[in-house]
Amino acid sequence: MRTPTMQDIRIRLSRRSVLAGMGLVAGGLGLEVVLPNRAHAAPMPTSLPAVPTEGLRANVFVHVAPDGVVTIVCHRSEMGQGVRSSLPVLIADELGADMAHVKVVQGDGDEAYGDQNTDGSSSVRKIFDDLRYAGATVRTMLVAVAAKRWKVAPTECEARDHAVFHKGTQRTLRFGELASDAAKLKVPKKEAVTLRPRSELKNLGKELPLLDGPDIVTGRAVFGADVVLPGMRTAVIARPPVAGGRVARYDATKTLAVPGVRQVVELPAAKKPFLFQPLGGVAVVADNTWAAMKGRAVLEVTWEGGDNAVYDSAAYREQLLEVIGKPGKVVRNVGDAEGALAKAAKRVQATYNTPHLAHAPMEPPAAVAKVENGTCEVWATTQNPQAARSEVAKALGLDPSKVTVHVTLLGGGFGRKSKPDYVVEAALVAKAVGAPVRLQWTREDDVRHDYYHSTSAQRLEAGLDANGKVVAWHQRIAFPPIGSTFADATFAGDGEMGQGILDLPLAIPDIRMENCEARAHTRIGWLRSVANIYHAFAVQSFIDELAHERGTDPRDTLLEVLGPSRIVTPKDLGVAKVPNYGQPIEEHPVDTARLRRVIERVTGLSRWDERKQQGRALGLAAHRSFLTYVAVVVSVVKDADEHIRVDEAWIVADAGTIVNMERVRAQMEGAVVFGLSLGLYGAITMKDGATVESNFRDYRLARIAETPRRIHVDIIPSDGRPGGIGEPGVPPVAPALANAVFALTGTRVRELPLVKTVKV
Repeated sequence: MRTPTMQDIRIRLSRRSVLAGMGLVAGGLGLEVVLPNRAHAAPMPTSLPAVPTEGLRANVFVHVAPDGVVTIVCHRSEMGQGVRSSLPVLIADELGADMAHVKVVQGDGDEAYGDQNTDGSSSVRKIFDDLRYAGATVRTMLVAVAAKRWKVAPTECEARDHAVFHKGTQRTLRFGELASDAAKLKVPKKEAVTLRPRSELKNLGKELPLLDGPDIVTGRAVFGADVVLPGMRTAVIARPPVAGGRVARYDATKTLAVPGVRQVVELPAAKKPFLFQPLGGVAVVADNTWAAMKGRAVLEVTWEGGDNAVYDSAAYREQLLEVIGKPGKVVRNVGDAEGALAKAAKRVQATYNTPHLAHAPMEPPAAVAKVENGTCEVWATTQNPQAARSEVAKALGLDPSKVTVHVTLLGGGFGRKSKPDYVVEAALVAKAVGAPVRLQWTREDDVRHDYYHSTSAQRLEAGLDANGKVVAWHQRIAFPPIGSTFADATFAGDGEMGQGILDLPLAIPDIRMENCEARAHTRIGWLRSVANIYHAFAVQSFIDELAHERGTDPRDTLLEVLGPSRIVTPKDLGVAKVPNYGQPIEEHPVDTARLRRVIERVTGLSRWDERKQQGRALGLAAHRSFLTYVAVVVSVVKDADEHIRVDEAWIVADAGTIVNMERVRAQMEGAVVFGLSLGLYGAITMKDGATVESNFRDYRLARIAETPRRIHVDIIPSDGRPGGIGEPGVPPVAPALANAVFALTGTRVRELPLVKTVKV
């Protein structure tokens, strides 16, 4: 496929009237660019012409117009993972559409689409078949009309290349010629629709182009902060430094004297549980961002700290370590771990600690809101437009039908933007001001007022027999749970325990795992790969320690502890049920053959067996998360100043069926860099309840010179059911890095980030 030039680009405009006029759902904004042989759509102007209603609308995802243009709605949010370049192509392949005649429209927040939350690595794995049926249903109806016109059986016809063909005579009818008559048919039930053989999905598993790429590189792409409405003002908020704090008093005299500042608006204080409420504080509303920020800088505010004002993360770390020294709730039990430990020839014990983490996406949160005539219209960089819609409706006292949420492109998300507190802020300020408002978070706002990834402590102990075989495993885990943000929860939920604890396959006869109590003192939220981060770090680091104690190869020890290739049942695991990321365990079982395969493959690619001869320090880790199996090898070296540097990395994934190989590779590469950032530097600390860090100068990310000179990505081919992609690459990275550091220096890393232990 040739690279398109600017002369190839033609522009189509659409917005809420696109889907409304099509009879789909309320909204879908788009500045749509259609490139040769591929479709493209990017949000977002605000007043655009209606689209004709004629044509076939069999479901909310697909519309076929009489002129042959096929409009496909992408109902998930695009944040660089390529969802808009993948889901519509899957539908188009099943339909038989030519992407050169496809428009991709971004869906607004609406329950008609089903789940829209672009989170949990679920955009493909949960709806793969559903999206295929959306395309297949339209295909079935078009074929039925063609067959009737030709007076032949539908089985004699096939839909491909944007037309229906009669196999015997090669008569052809274009989709547009069939659309109006097909619209008169009754939509067939799912059981009457047949999916294509996968061999006919011509783009499945291919390296597909990033459809928003041209707009992004030419500056045409529209993100949350790019939306401009007539009469719009900009607001920034001075928020309580402590979660749960409130304004005691404030003086806005100096603020209102700043040129461009229009007014200040006090927001209601957040109440526990925090849910998706704004944190409260004082909004400074101005003609532009600079004036708003200057006005906030001179705002005089006295804060009441509230219950969390005593929170000190260093002291809390010690509390967690004390907690895991005592028994907790047993969540997994096989045999008699305590008895086996007592009889063991040798006992190995270690504790591991990870800090709070911030999401820190490239684009801080932003939203534009307009409230008038009993309605609210929002443009937001959101991962979860349905939650944004319901939360805005609740805050404004409106019926959700009166709220429209348009989704812009997201400059990263990592789970932060599925929590719509900032969208609610925009709506509240817009209502108070009586004009459209762009609510902008700065980098400092984002780092200091996040829904933080939880801090954790884990204690692991294993028993070895006289031959060095691992015969007992005892693990205690403590971390403030995500549930604390939504209720008075102090124990981790099954979903969190199901991310590397309840589903961890171990070929060990006696296992006991305990969930220990921990109370949250800030907002806790999910971050890319969630609890898998600290579970994988502890487990994979500990297995490497066991290898050292046994005097055996870490890879061989890992494979031995995992055991032979087999399907591991909940009974084998010693649990009543495996949460399994919301998918049936029968469809996505815990399969050690797949885990062993990625381990063997990544160590083969990295020449693991040759490392000693070549003087290379390699670390290995592997983990199953979001129904995908990933193994990572990291190579580390010392530079001239004795600093640890990551030299090279290998990552192998078995994610089942792949839709868009190019984006899968990119996600795995990004996961390595993301995981290295967390492992090397990631730490949010709190003093007197407030976040100490403020920006990338003190919440460090891995910089170009600190990333591997090469990241090798290998994806195992599979026809299995799709697993997750965006998150599974992250968990093995930090433990592989820590294990490599031990191999190089002999220093064991049991606490993240590594900068606290070694010279990086």
